[in-house]
Amino acid sequence: MATATKPSAKTAAPTITAHMAEWAADVQFEDLSKDAVYQAKRFLLDSVGCALGGYQQHDVKIALEVMAEIAGPGSCTVMGTGEQLDAVSASLLNGLMIRCMDYNDIYWKQDPCHPSDIFPAALAGAERAGTGGRELIVGLVLGHEFEQRLCEAAFPGIRERGWHHATLTAFVSPIVAGRMLKLSAEQMQHAIGISASPRCTLGAVTAGKLTMMKNTVDPLATQSGVFAALLAEKGYTGPEHVIDGKEGLVHVFGPDWKLNILTDGLGESWRITQCGMKAFPTEALTHTPISAVLGIVKDQNLKPEEILQVHIRTTARGADILSDPSKYAPHTKETADHSLPYVVAAAIAERQVTPLQFEMKKILDPRIREQLHKIVVVAAAEIEKCFPALQRVIVKITTTDGRSFEKQLDYPKGDPRNPLTDKDVEEKFEALAGPVMTKAARQRVIDATWKLESFTNTTEYMQLLKADR
Repeated sequence: MATATKPSAKTAAPTITAHMAEWAADVQFEDLSKDAVYQAKRFLLDSVGCALGGYQQHDVKIALEVMAEIAGPGSCTVMGTGEQLDAVSASLLNGLMIRCMDYNDIYWKQDPCHPSDIFPAALAGAERAGTGGRELIVGLVLGHEFEQRLCEAAFPGIRERGWHHATLTAFVSPIVAGRMLKLSAEQMQHAIGISASPRCTLGAVTAGKLTMMKNTVDPLATQSGVFAALLAEKGYTGPEHVIDGKEGLVHVFGPDWKLNILTDGLGESWRITQCGMKAFPTEALTHTPISAVLGIVKDQNLKPEEILQVHIRTTARGADILSDPSKYAPHTKETADHSLPYVVAAAIAERQVTPLQFEMKKILDPRIREQLHKIVVVAAAEIEKCFPALQRVIVKITTTDGRSFEKQLDYPKGDPRNPLTDKDVEEKFEALAGPVMTKAARQRVIDATWKLESFTNTTEYMQLLKADR
């Protein structure tokens, strides 16, 4: 098994990126645990489903139009269209498709992240290098490994300091792309510096009124990593000290950082086995409240007109960022899926929260909007203390005839402690891909994903993801 080792003598400086790059360049498919390989396939099936759902969205259609004008031909497949473009363009488009519905995976320790946002770097790199499923799986696992570790390393997380987690993706995507391109550890280290040094992302993209950029910053950070790996492949250099050196990540963003988290125990366990999936296409901290509200409404068979108030005790973030005044009057999909009041109002009115509830006709539906004033969200100190180990929420619904019902949940469906089943993942894929893929085509993708390691060429797999409706 590949385990973390100290930087070799030939490494220019004992920086943290040298350690990370050496391990990433050396790890092999045989080193992965069976569960890591299995989870990589699960997350890939979940992600390509999200991508095919994203292929139908307005922001992706805009991006496809722009890239039709500026992208170059290449060997990397764009999901949905099946077109083959250059690696940089394909990684951006595929990343946006996976991300744009806010329905792909979720990990939350000190910081939140969606490690499958980096999958397009692995896919593009593997296609360009002409490698197959076993190497692709290594790339998928590497993205989760380092993205999740970076989320754990900052105290408090960088989101609490006003920065978006796409900042961290720019450090990880060049590792993944570099591994797929077979870069040396030294080249990979340069790629990290090339990508990460210019790409710090402001938290403004997820604060207040949200726009299409909310779902675009991570794909841009993934694209950055692919571009950086291509530059490094040709000999371009970047700052090796971009994390732990003068004016690097730690210096600029301030204390406290536990950098040992980035390298301790590499190869002994796999972070991908600790990541969650989304049962709802919404911001992660809305999932437990949605689950609790749906539980009460369905168990008690409550109609919207019978509900007087829904009182939600949650985290400070849930009460602040997810329930600020703009979230009580959403007029865009991006604001609605990050609005705790809106998603709860939709759960009350429609008894479900699916992609359908984020179409404009639903966002403006008077029946849903009539529920918004009933939602009261407050921050609870005792809940904040147990976060993020628990995503606890306490929901109390009061009815117009004086009854009240209370429910506490500590984590939602999709959390690793209550995971989606393989059947759940397949059904989610079917629902998202159904409008653009025939049943036979969907089944081919499902079957191919479960046997991904048998593919000798990643393009053969990617061509299965072309819409045929």
